[in-house]
Amino acid sequence: MKVNKYSHYFHIDWILFFATLPLLAAGLITMRSLGMENQPTGGDYFFTRQLIWVAISFAIFFIFSLVDWRFLRKSGFLIILFLLSITSLLALLVFGKVTRGAVSWFELHFFSIEPADPIKLVLILILAKYFSRRHIEIANIRHIIISGIYMSVFAGLVFFQPDFGSAVIIFLIWLGMILVSGINKKHLLAVFLIIALLFGISWFFVFKPYQKARIVTFLHPLKDIRGAGYNAMQSMIAVGSGQIFGKGIGYGSQSRLGYLPEHQTDFIFAAFAEEWGLIGVLFLFLFYGIVIWRILKNAFVAESNFETLFGMGLAVFIAAHFIIHVGMDIGLLPITGVNLAFMSYGGSNLVTVFAGLGMLMGMRRYSRQVHPEDATAEFLGPK
Repeated sequence: MKVNKYSHYFHIDWILFFATLPLLAAGLITMRSLGMENQPTGGDYFFTRQLIWVAISFAIFFIFSLVDWRFLRKSGFLIILFLLSITSLLALLVFGKVTRGAVSWFELHFFSIEPADPIKLVLILILAKYFSRRHIEIANIRHIIISGIYMSVFAGLVFFQPDFGSAVIIFLIWLGMILVSGINKKHLLAVFLIIALLFGISWFFVFKPYQKARIVTFLHPLKDIRGAGYNAMQSMIAVGSGQIFGKGIGYGSQSRLGYLPEHQTDFIFAAFAEEWGLIGVLFLFLFYGIVIWRILKNAFVAESNFETLFGMGLAVFIAAHFIIHVGMDIGLLPITGVNLAFMSYGGSNLVTVFAGLGMLMGMRRYSRQVHPEDATAEFLGPK
């Protein structure tokens, strides 16, 4: 298919792009309102540095939208990325910077890099290629096992940092993509039953009492609000105190007074909810919904299953970050240190997300001109 040289101007999904802007603005405004006393060097440290990452992310988005990504379907480039990803994770365990008890960052001169974020995008590409090339025989159980090995290598190395939150995201990406790939659901259920059985046996015959206590505390942190549950309690207080209309920009007492830790990253939703209230949160949910909807819409009209699976994996990636981050900030899920896409401070996650969106726009340039309902029926089957 010939691609018009001007097609990149017309095949950017501007609804998707502009839907990200209020989310970026919400994060920046929240960082700006934290107050000088909460900045590492005073002033607008987080706000200023995040603006730089936003500019870099936009540049990557538009550059990636110009690339014809069909070469990934047949080339061995993804194998090289897979091996490089494993190498980077192994090197991280040796040379990485220890932050909050985890070796998750490579410390460079001016900034740090967290490999766990781009590796999620690499996994999406690998699984998209694997499932798309085995579409006819996908019901075979060996494809659950082989794809699970790809996932487990990444998840295991990330887990040993230890970064449990990113390991969970990696697992959810695999699970989401495998559910839409056509895998036999009975085989998948059998695999999960075996895993559950092994965990049950380990609980009664392998785990020591202190190991069981750690698991229980992780799953129910509010049972220890002076210890492991302190952060969860402060986050819930921040969200609840926002009520309907919020306390106003710069008046979030939990974050400004230091009761809410890591308010620019792990708890930025709680900091935002305290200042903007339920009304602000509903608008936030609306724009996240638009972003995920537009990603799926582009995925369903893609030229091949590779692009479709990539788009759906990207949607799972963003949705998983959103659900887990909000869930832990309101006390429904354990605290795992998962950032909120578009809003949390840091460049690794932001650049990765916009790189993925840019790739989706590059794939959009050669997408099929079909009715969305026909595309949905073709991929997921008739209703």
